[in-house]
Amino acid sequence: MTSDVQTAPETADLTDAELPEWWRQAVVYQVYPRSFADADGDGIGDLRGIRSRVPYLTELGVDAVWMSPFYPSELADGGYDVADYRDVDPRLGTLADADALIAALHGAGIKVVIDIVPNHTSDQHAWFQEALASERGSGARARYIFRDGKGENGEEPPADWQSVFGGPAWEPVGDGQWYFHNFAVEQPDLDWSNPEVRADFVRTLRFWSDRGVDGFRIDVAHMLTKDLPEALPTQAELDAMPLDGRHPMIDRDDVHEVYAEWRAVFNSYDPPRTAVAEAWVAPARIPLYASAESLGQAFNFDLLEADFEASQFRRIVADNLALAASSGSSTTWVLSNHDVVRHATRYGLPHPARDASGRPARKHGNEWLLSGGTEPALDADGGLRRARAASLFVLGLPGSAYVYQGEELGLQEVADIPDGARQDPTYFRSPGEDIGRDGCRVPIPWSEDGPSFGFGDGAAHLPQPSWFGAVSVAAQEEDPGSTLNLYRRALHLRHELQTAEELAWVDTGRGDVLAFTRPNGWTVVTNFGDEPVDLPGAFASGEVLVASGELDGRRLPGATTVWLRAAR
Repeated sequence: MTSDVQTAPETADLTDAELPEWWRQAVVYQVYPRSFADADGDGIGDLRGIRSRVPYLTELGVDAVWMSPFYPSELADGGYDVADYRDVDPRLGTLADADALIAALHGAGIKVVIDIVPNHTSDQHAWFQEALASERGSGARARYIFRDGKGENGEEPPADWQSVFGGPAWEPVGDGQWYFHNFAVEQPDLDWSNPEVRADFVRTLRFWSDRGVDGFRIDVAHMLTKDLPEALPTQAELDAMPLDGRHPMIDRDDVHEVYAEWRAVFNSYDPPRTAVAEAWVAPARIPLYASAESLGQAFNFDLLEADFEASQFRRIVADNLALAASSGSSTTWVLSNHDVVRHATRYGLPHPARDASGRPARKHGNEWLLSGGTEPALDADGGLRRARAASLFVLGLPGSAYVYQGEELGLQEVADIPDGARQDPTYFRSPGEDIGRDGCRVPIPWSEDGPSFGFGDGAAHLPQPSWFGAVSVAAQEEDPGSTLNLYRRALHLRHELQTAEELAWVDTGRGDVLAFTRPNGWTVVTNFGDEPVDLPGAFASGEVLVASGELDGRRLPGATTVWLRAAR
């Protein structure tokens, strides 16, 4: 018996990559360019390296590739400190290489999504260098957020604000003024009330759209616009302000004036360019970003903070399908990305302490990373088993799914990176509190041996562990039970099965087992518990399409997902 049918607006033939709304049910593969494939042997991944792996992406079965920033950057924040939005970092290639990569992906039927980082630039951006060389009150400084310091000569910061990466959020420039940076000191925030800023980003969107880019991922989309009073509040006062669209810094209603302008740009292309917001906002605010008048889609990050637990997964799925329906968009499912501990590791650690909201009190896995991956003990096998089950569950849902490079290999987080090799500013600005994000950004392994396991001809820019060879692409290629082949099978089946954006829950009679049906007689069943269970009676004789682990007859082992098709 089925119940609780949830639907989203219908679209025809959702597997057709040429549809304007191809993104609604797409599988998008996130490439972190510096850690994907190195063609020139300098230890840093590059655009030619990505192009060399297009056959791999085709065989995997993804619909689109999202590339994290590849622009000129001093790498103060892994490329999210952009020095020029309309060029390629020479260590990664040239604009001609970008054109060739876009053409190669399109030739393989794969869409291209790129990162836009609009909240801040690099301090090496020509605009900011001009601002530093200009006087107070100049037009160059008006593109950023400069304020006079306190004290007789401006020697004290304008406010006691703290940056997201730790440490003060105001930096002096030596003439009594300070600039605001929400993130690293090398990432000065732009002033989005400035028409010149708005016009320049429209030029950037058109620049890449004209080169064939199909869509954009908008970094910290909820933080662009700000309305700072003359007398700045304290950090405590800022933290106490409600996030209701009128906060001076975060998730302001007026940010959608920017996105309405962008939407007009996107819709001027045929097919329209797409966008997805990285917006860490209250659930009720997500539809504002996902509406057709704004960016069109927004990330759902709830599963990044959830345990492998049935009630949490069901609540998150139900809530986010409802939010997507309210905006007319489709939802997104994310288990790992470049900012969080990989889910094969998260699921192998004890549940974190939780605050009153039910969210982890600290980033899940942080204590383990701080201990160098020794405390608490990682259940790597159990974590991988749960990760495979969670991935297969998510790939069966309506909406778009984002796969982070290496998760299709079942990669664990790399914990034992020497302090001297770390790169993430979070680590340097909060020593002893946050180890940073380098562990999920280690270059992925392609071969079983070699100086960087096939990533390139020499050592990789972040050290790879010895166990990478055993989980490399080459090691998994011929193993039908490997995580790589699980993803390949699931993604190709998804293309065959995914039609209407509809889901109906099935009552399993158990709190630790979730099941839902999709059109085409397709059913997904996940056992979130530890012990085997009988498959729901109506599906016990169904055809097994794919399973995340080996079934015990018609029993579903613990931490296992199966896709079934009703017997015909």
